[in-house]
Amino acid sequence: MARYGMLMDVTKCNGCYNCFLACKDEHCGTAHPGYSAPQPMTGQAWMRIANTERGRFPKVKVDYTAIPCMHCDSPACVTAAVRAGVKDAIYKRKDGVVLIDPKKAKGKRELVAGCPYRVIYWNEEEQVPQKCTLCAHLLDDGWKEPRCVEACPTGALLFGDLDDPKSELSKALAAAKGEAEVLHPEYKLDEKVRYLGLPKAFVAGAVVFGDKDECAAGVTVTLEGAGAAASAAKQTTETDAFGDFEFEGLPANTVYKVKIAAKGYAPWETEVRTGASVYLGDVVLGK
Repeated sequence: MARYGMLMDVTKCNGCYNCFLACKDEHCGTAHPGYSAPQPMTGQAWMRIANTERGRFPKVKVDYTAIPCMHCDSPACVTAAVRAGVKDAIYKRKDGVVLIDPKKAKGKRELVAGCPYRVIYWNEEEQVPQKCTLCAHLLDDGWKEPRCVEACPTGALLFGDLDDPKSELSKALAAAKGEAEVLHPEYKLDEKVRYLGLPKAFVAGAVVFGDKDECAAGVTVTLEGAGAAASAAKQTTETDAFGDFEFEGLPANTVYKVKIAAKGYAPWETEVRTGASVYLGDVVLGK
């Protein structure tokens, strides 16, 4: 028996919303008996796209993170249903897909609050809580992937069997070498939707030779932890042809020292905190 999961590479997502639209096309106005009631045209996003802006002008990045139901191995929504006295209203199948029974959950609006990811929605017309089903009705009919994955033009979404080492999903996770993450590890739900390239803080800037008033290419820039983060691994890079440098994927609320050294110029140093991404602007080196 397969154990289905999904990998989302945020670095490949361009915010086209094809996954969102494919979900709407499959579920809006259409009931799938035993799986889901019709999804309303508005008010629900079984595949929600979160936009994240980082940095400041002129160094601004925009990331798009697709957020469906996480189909957790330890689903909080199932626990919530048990506590509400409707044990089988939400259940996890043997293949790992978590479903809300549209008949047994009817009238149970309190189940919406059972998910910390807030991906369960209340259908006022049908009087049922509902969410992403991973297109289980299609999987049971022989489909290899949900509609959202099928519709993704950039390959940002990957679906497969987590327990099959030969599946494309398992191969991609192995190639990631432990860098795949869940969106909220603090929830401890054993989520089966994992991410690559989740937006984190960056530190960037541009270096200029003051005496020449030109871009400083090939200059060494070092980033090292300061204060409580002194043990953080040191990172080193070189400025590109435009004098630009960047350190990506940094943890939030961490203090770092940025050091710039170029032969024949006075060393430059500053301290930054990644409460948000930091753009230092032009750093002018003097003799």
